[in-house]
Amino acid sequence: IGISIMLQTLAMLIWGRNYHVFPATLPTDSIAIAGASITPTQLMIILVSFALMIGLVVLVNKTKLGRAMRATAENPQVASLMGVRPDWVISATFVIGAVLATLAGIMWAANYGTVQHAMGFLPGLKAFTAAVLGGIGNLAGAVVGGVLLGLIESIGSGYIGDLTGGVLGSHYTDVFAFAVLIIMLTLRPSGLLGERVADRA
Repeated sequence: IGISIMLQTLAMLIWGRNYHVFPATLPTDSIAIAGASITPTQLMIILVSFALMIGLVVLVNKTKLGRAMRATAENPQVASLMGVRPDWVISATFVIGAVLATLAGIMWAANYGTVQHAMGFLPGLKAFTAAVLGGIGNLAGAVVGGVLLGLIESIGSGYIGDLTGGVLGSHYTDVFAFAVLIIMLTLRPSGLLGERVADRA
């Protein structure tokens, strides 16, 4: 979080604090699918996200780097005895994470049509919330957590907003997300699909 604040400040100094227009690359006309309206950009985001998720699962579970990642996450000392270089693996993991975050930022900007220096801070916190909800270290859990978090926010800002006469409406969407985070950390810190792991001596 500290590094993200530093990067946001650096971006603000370079490009300013005003919003900038992100060029539209796809048509903006909505498409009706099963009674729901979706834009070509949103459809592209879903397809790209699905492809990236499949690629990440294959990388982690089927490649040498993925095995090294899992071994380092389990026990760095033992992994180093097996010929794995934990520092290199950790660095590679951060690079992969940064690339995925960059692609997510591009898709976010394409969806909303604007960019700003602090645009990624709140989505980053919500991504962490989704990971905690699904189970830290569980890729499928992160996907489930993200979908559930989106549903919770939509239901919270929609139905609960109507029930309260608009008092708890769309302006309080973030409250529902972080309330779920607090409840999950209190009742089940391992997440919905996370495993309860005993502390190592």
